[in-house]
Amino acid sequence: MNSASETIGLIAGGGQFPLLVAKGAAAQGNRVVAVSFKGHSNDEVHRIVDVWKELKLGQFSKLINFFLENGVTKVVMAGTINKPKAFDIRPDFRAAKLLFKLATKGDDVLLRAITDEFESEGFQVVGPHVYAPQLLTPAGLLTKRKPSDMEKKDLAVGWKIARELGRMDIGQCVVVREGVITAVEAIEGTDAAVKRGCSLGGKGCSIVKVFKPGQEDRVDMPSIGFKTVQGMKELGATCLGVEAGKSLFFDLDKSIEFADKNGICIVGLTSDWVDN
Repeated sequence: MNSASETIGLIAGGGQFPLLVAKGAAAQGNRVVAVSFKGHSNDEVHRIVDVWKELKLGQFSKLINFFLENGVTKVVMAGTINKPKAFDIRPDFRAAKLLFKLATKGDDVLLRAITDEFESEGFQVVGPHVYAPQLLTPAGLLTKRKPSDMEKKDLAVGWKIARELGRMDIGQCVVVREGVITAVEAIEGTDAAVKRGCSLGGKGCSIVKVFKPGQEDRVDMPSIGFKTVQGMKELGATCLGVEAGKSLFFDLDKSIEFADKNGICIVGLTSDWVDN
């Protein structure tokens, strides 16, 4: 461990993301202390970190105390939490007090409040991409096939609508077919929204996922991966636009290879690309 190493407190959700962040933080010479949540987290994280503890969702005081006891200096959140199941949590006093103060319970509002609580205890909250920068979506055309004229128009429509929805802290993804929004993402998640949108719009839908304007990028970056691209083929969707530099793309090389074999177009969206 080098002299500049720190103790990173990892709040681990599900999927491969917390594993990649834990490995990346350790590779940079840091000590990693992880908290997982029963029924929500990837338990493989336990095997590769220095110290770990399993808690129930809502045990905020125990989480804070565990990090303090283990000398954590920076906190990073990575991985998915099953949002419908999260309604079943029984918050401890500190979590209940935090929730009571919030006028709304949207993702961004809640995560900002949690970030403020960590910072009030002296922790520095950092984005997970600091330890896994390879996951950031590149800009521009990522596949061999370019979007058709209609798909490009749908990407522009989806970009505009998704950003407006993001400002209201609703979701990050929309499905578009020939200028018509066939689905918007809410609590169900991207893959369920895509399935619904494609079932309504039919073959030829485009999917757009963006970073919410003003979103807290240290704790909630939009993400997408191979499962979504694979689902596109099954559902007949033909084009995917993901905001570049502010979104995470898991298994990108595998996704591009699959997309190229199946005539699917993937674009790393920027405002310049959409406007041109």
